[in-house]
Amino acid sequence: MTSSGENAPAHVPVLLERCVGLLAPALTGPDSVVVDCTLGMGGHAEALLRQTGARLIGLDRDPEALRRSGERLAPYADRTTLVHAVYDALPEVLADLGLDRVQGVLFDLGVSSLQLDEAGRGFAYAQDAPLDMRMDPTQGRTAAEIVNTYDGKALARVLKEYGDERFAGRIADAIVRERAKEPFAGSARLAELVRTAIPAATRRTGGHPAKRTFQALRIEVNDELGVLRRAIPAAIDALAVGGRLVVMSYQSLEDKIVKSELVARSTSEVPVDLPFVPEGSQPELRLLVRGSEKASDAETAVNPRAASVRLRAAERARDAA
Repeated sequence: MTSSGENAPAHVPVLLERCVGLLAPALTGPDSVVVDCTLGMGGHAEALLRQTGARLIGLDRDPEALRRSGERLAPYADRTTLVHAVYDALPEVLADLGLDRVQGVLFDLGVSSLQLDEAGRGFAYAQDAPLDMRMDPTQGRTAAEIVNTYDGKALARVLKEYGDERFAGRIADAIVRERAKEPFAGSARLAELVRTAIPAATRRTGGHPAKRTFQALRIEVNDELGVLRRAIPAAIDALAVGGRLVVMSYQSLEDKIVKSELVARSTSEVPVDLPFVPEGSQPELRLLVRGSEKASDAETAVNPRAASVRLRAAERARDAA
């Protein structure tokens, strides 16, 4: 994980060599292009540029991430194009660059180390900061706006659906009561309210009581699941035949979306008792890993962020009909 501060050590990318190993076989051609849809601090992008001759297109909605990764990737500037964009804008980005297909696409989902470590961004519940949580701090609603304006029913839905919070209704009711006295502005007050709203017996296990609430608000602020539902099909459609997609998810809602799309596109609709698969009826994708892969215990010990990762990967086997 990244340490805060401009001169902090480089962050540790999750499953770095595995990601490069899965993508590299598709990046051997002279005009190969790989898209890092979640550029972040540029760790995966740097390794891809160093270990292959591909051109890299890096997307990120966070201007600060683009700035820092741009500095990191400066030695490869002649093969690098960085774009300020949310990753569901991939088709428009490629069209603007005059590209029809690419050979590789990488997603490293969730909140980045940079965003977690910058206290002022409001992603972390362990330190007081403005309730922002926007991955792109230049646009969109903040977490404070959601907490202070959603009615109790809408708040409870967000906490339950995106945080799997058992006590979503209790927390939402407490928020509504407290904001009537004074609107929420900082993360510490919200974290403390969540702690007191949850029964004492439950608070003794499972980590910080506010973890699920903060995750749910972050997902709502950034429309993370809506963006992902649009982005995964778009990424598959952008792959050339033989191109590869690698996706790392960190919570079950993300992984479910990724799994559903990959399974649907890697499953033949031909009846199982048919002696052959007619031309053009083969699945679009070939899965490259069985189910999802986790990080090793050794990697998790060095990089705690890897503990919850689930990696899925596929290769484009044919064009869609």
